[in-house]
Amino acid sequence: MMKSTLEQLSSMTVVVADTGDLDAIKKFKPRDATTNPSLILAAAKNPSYLRLIDQALENSKKLLGKNFKKDELVKESIDQVSVLFGKEILSLISGRVSTEVDARLSFDTKETVNKARKLIKYYQNHGIDKKRVLIKIASTWEGIKAAEILEEEGIHCNLTLLFNFCQAVACAKAKVTLISPFVGRILDWHKAKTGKEVFAGPEDPGVISVTKIYNYFKEKGFSTEVMGASFRNIDEIKELAGCDLLTIAPKFLDALNNDFQDLPKKLDKSFISEQEVEYDFEEKEFRLNMLEDQMASEKLSEGITGFSDAIEELEDLLLKRFSEIQNENLITF
Repeated sequence: MMKSTLEQLSSMTVVVADTGDLDAIKKFKPRDATTNPSLILAAAKNPSYLRLIDQALENSKKLLGKNFKKDELVKESIDQVSVLFGKEILSLISGRVSTEVDARLSFDTKETVNKARKLIKYYQNHGIDKKRVLIKIASTWEGIKAAEILEEEGIHCNLTLLFNFCQAVACAKAKVTLISPFVGRILDWHKAKTGKEVFAGPEDPGVISVTKIYNYFKEKGFSTEVMGASFRNIDEIKELAGCDLLTIAPKFLDALNNDFQDLPKKLDKSFISEQEVEYDFEEKEFRLNMLEDQMASEKLSEGITGFSDAIEELEDLLLKRFSEIQNENLITF
């Protein structure tokens, strides 16, 4: 019997679930899982996970003690709920979960480092080894420098919102554990700018971007893993078969599970020809490159804004639930 496309993909690439939905993770049984503020927000709105919201508020209350301010409680609860969702996910998978640092810290190296250390401490308080957690950080210059510090401390990082080659190389030079170059959002930008609606598999600009990064990393022997992310269709996923990892939303995991076409391996380090050029981007070159790359700079800014908005909406949700608990006297304050 022919194997599903998902089964074939899993034989050559680590398939990662891009979701905070515990039921979807139970269904597909991926090795790893990734979350972000938007995914945590979506999951937190599900009544099934209200217990995690309540636990986050209770944990925060105990940590802060008496006479805390509501905004202090809410900010602390964001960290608590992120770790609680991560803990639940780790109980369902054998590998790693990615937990994102507050996107509003994307241009602050020191605070990003402090937040990452705090999140890892909370995981360790739950008896979870830091090796099972990837700290997600936006691929700004400040974020990459924060990741470099954290990696030296043994805290592994996943650099996200990555849209161009320059960002990828800077991450590899910083020896980060993993990068998440985006595919679909690059496609979105090119569709909007060109008016062209269809980009056939290998012509997809997001696929081209990840393929270039993967080939360069393997040719140069970088240890940083490449995990394609942000897909708009299953053809993009098929074109990246063989990539180190691919993080895939449940709807596409389902589609791949119900697809039975033969899946050839598209990315393989044995296919790569040697390149003489080696790139290195220091801060000046990095910032200039980002400035000149309209797509990457726009998408990075848009992504940080979107994740920041999701965090603020999650804060509102936590504050609302806190008020409900007070009114219902479910927790004594």
